[in-house]
Parts: sequence; structure tokens; C-alpha cells
Amino acid sequence: MIVLNLSCDREHRFEGWFSSNEDFDRQHGRKMLACPLCGSGEIVRLPSAPHVRTGAVPRDAGTAVPTPGRHYANLAPEVVTKLIDHIIDATEDVGAAFPEEARKIHYHEVPERQIRGTASNREVHALRDEGIEIVALPIPPHRAGKTH
Repeated sequence: MIVLNLSCDREHRFEGWFSSNEDFDRQHGRKMLACPLCGSGEIVRLPSAPHVRTGAVPRDAGTAVPTPGRHYANLAPEVVTKLIDHIIDATEDVGAAFPEEARKIHYHEVPERQIRGTASNREVHALRDEGIEIVALPIPPHRAGKTH
């Protein structure tokens, strides 16, 4: 997993998480990236320094190790909340049926629609192997049950 610094043409800066540099290049080339603040598809990669962990976090450091997907750079909490609200309002919650529904949409077995739901890591990898583009977003548990 790599984290890249990105920016849109309106100079909104944000992070993108990708499985590899090739994954970023593929998504960028297919115009699959968009600014989470304004929706612009004109995305550029910014220079970034690599992060190298040189040792384990001491047990007595009193600092929690960050969990991927739970932190946002340069985003105020109200912006994240607004983004999550928009996603919830604009998508249909299909719950655990997400992998099956995503396949039906991808293979044109059902009309295209915007969905959200849950999938295991194994299911996510299988969907991506089939060429089905999905995005993992951290929706807080207290919001996850809200219907569209």
C-alpha cells in the first residue's frame, strides 16, 4: 500500500491510497480519480517523501498506531462529515450483498446505480481482479445503518 500526495486544479490537497504506483497510474490514466472536496477530475501527483519506519513503537509511548483509512490530511472534520453525508445520500446501501450487486452492475445484469455496502478483504481483492472498480471508505458505524 502506498500513500500519495495529490492535488486538483483548484489546489485542494489530499491523500490517495493505492496498492502500487502502477495502480495510481492506471486509475489516473482512466480518469478515475476525483478531488474529494470539489469533485474535479484534474488530478496531479505532488512530490512526497517516503515514510520509513525504523523501529517498533515503544509500548509505553502512550501513542496509538494510526489505522489506515481513518485519518485525513488537510481536511477539517466538518468537510469529512459533509462528504460522508453526501455518499450516504447518493448511494443505495446493499449491505453484505455488495460484492454480488457490484458484479451484477459491472456485467450489466441490472441497471447501473451507485451502491455501498460491506465486503471482506478477500471479496475486495476478487472484485478488483475482475476489473470492478471499488473504493473503500471509512463510514462511522453510527452512520453505516442509515438508509438512503
